[in-house]
Amino acid sequence: MSVITDKLKTLPDKSGCYIMLDEYKNVLYVGKAKILKNRVRQYFHNSVKNEKTIALVEKIADFNYIITPNEYEALILENNLIKQYNPPYNILLKDDHTYPYIRINVKEKFPRIEICYRMKSDGAKYFGPYMLGVSVREILDVIHTVFPLRTCRILPKKECLNYHLGRCLAPCSGKVSEEEYKKVVDDVIRFLNGNDAFVSDILTKKMMTFAENEEFELAQHYKEVLETLQKLVRKQTIPFKQDLNIDVFTFVTNGMYSVVNVFAVRGGKFLGGNNFAYNEVDSESGLASFITQYYEKNPVLANEIIIGQEVDFREELADYVSAVAGRRVAVTVPTGGIRKQLVEMGVTNATEYLSRQLEHFNKYEEMTKGAVEQLQKELGLPVPPRRMECYDISHISGTNKVASMVVFLDGEKASAHYRHFKIRTVVGNNDFASMNEALTRRLEKIGVSDDLSFNARPDLIVIDGGKGQLKYALAAAEATGHADLNFISLAKREEEVFLPGQSESVILPRSGLALKLIIRIRDESHRFAITHHRNLRNRMMTETNLTKIPGIGKEKAKRLLSHFRKYENIVKAPKEELSEVQNINKKDVENIWDYFKDKRE
Repeated sequence: MSVITDKLKTLPDKSGCYIMLDEYKNVLYVGKAKILKNRVRQYFHNSVKNEKTIALVEKIADFNYIITPNEYEALILENNLIKQYNPPYNILLKDDHTYPYIRINVKEKFPRIEICYRMKSDGAKYFGPYMLGVSVREILDVIHTVFPLRTCRILPKKECLNYHLGRCLAPCSGKVSEEEYKKVVDDVIRFLNGNDAFVSDILTKKMMTFAENEEFELAQHYKEVLETLQKLVRKQTIPFKQDLNIDVFTFVTNGMYSVVNVFAVRGGKFLGGNNFAYNEVDSESGLASFITQYYEKNPVLANEIIIGQEVDFREELADYVSAVAGRRVAVTVPTGGIRKQLVEMGVTNATEYLSRQLEHFNKYEEMTKGAVEQLQKELGLPVPPRRMECYDISHISGTNKVASMVVFLDGEKASAHYRHFKIRTVVGNNDFASMNEALTRRLEKIGVSDDLSFNARPDLIVIDGGKGQLKYALAAAEATGHADLNFISLAKREEEVFLPGQSESVILPRSGLALKLIIRIRDESHRFAITHHRNLRNRMMTETNLTKIPGIGKEKAKRLLSHFRKYENIVKAPKEELSEVQNINKKDVENIWDYFKDKRE
């Protein structure tokens, strides 16, 4: 503690970030401060603290700090450090959580309506995000029932069934002009911007017309769509101005677990909400960090951000979000009115979610951090294996050999850190040598790589296999100067654990969390290796098929696959999209188009 006491005396009266470390120099927590001296000292004074902060302080053995030119830079630096170190006491939003948007490419002659999960700077119009509580599929059903726009990805040569059913204007056969079609698209945009009264009128008139003509099945269909619209309107009804676009963030904690509720309002309509569980229990410092990470993964479509309580760095947060959006976005704390009611609704939802999830949180702590601590005890490891890496080899009869590197942090999958290796030097079917090559290439990167995952030092490396695989892995560690790393191997047949220097295997309790954890990471590495191997083979086969097209060699085939992801997408792609691929010239476009002519028809 003397190290901390001495450092506390030298803390500056400036803004910056602080990094809390445990006795093994692992990063526990990253925070930001307007005045470093005041903020950091709060952790070690006898002031009232919540349970989570008390648990954090007990583990702190040292801290570092970085001074920033201003408070705005501290906000940005904190976000970057959290992503770099992935501290266990910080929040970190999952990479794989995305919401659907409705996209209309108004640059096309005859645009269609589609669902997407990523926004691009492509000139198209995007509407959303549609969160839990509002079905984007139901909205599309209403649109396609009321507005006769095309649904086909590529315009056919003649009108399809939808035209004869009155659900498409058939731009494919020239039955509608661009101007007439554009008027319908503009109506769809008007609807998605919040004006739904005229759509209700259209549905009602059609329903009545079909009923009067005794076409009762069609009348019933329009009645059902009208009910769907009314249900959506009820869900979305908020007494706001029609052009108001707001995101609402509210925070609830019990001192150990926390939840942030997020609402989206677009065009005065409620588009749903969601709850996020996270580690930070200090709303004043944590909410700004949450919002920063949230807008890294979701585009800023709101004109205003409402937060439930005053937070540190509010002005800097507004500057950051405005910079991301490319326009001014206000961050406000409401004191009354409908905005305050929205905050109260968010608090109610977050509180209810927290109460329902407490059992889940406790089970998560047991299955992840509890398993890590148990594994340390069972194997006699010097530190809890917070970062675990597992390796597996996959091939078919020695061809297309690949190795997988899977990473678990605090007992949980960290898929953003996964990596794979294509084996370069090993000839034939030799898993031992392949494991040695993969480990050698990986361990050489510790501490010197620009790749954050490769740069990190693992607390435990798990090898899929028995004594032989472990022996070759240890040889790689010795050769690269990392013999001090902790290694084990896990043999599949009896789930035996082998440790370096021990001839006999260790049998962990079958029902124990420790064995379940290493089985999970072993199975995940096996899955990841097989998936990559399969994708590699499919890619090679696809590239071979593409190189049969005149003028398309290996490099152009790779660029096509990189752009379209799937072979089927290349087959269906219009000429305009094909011409967007780098190094694909006009002649190539014509050759590709002609080659797949029969498959498109």
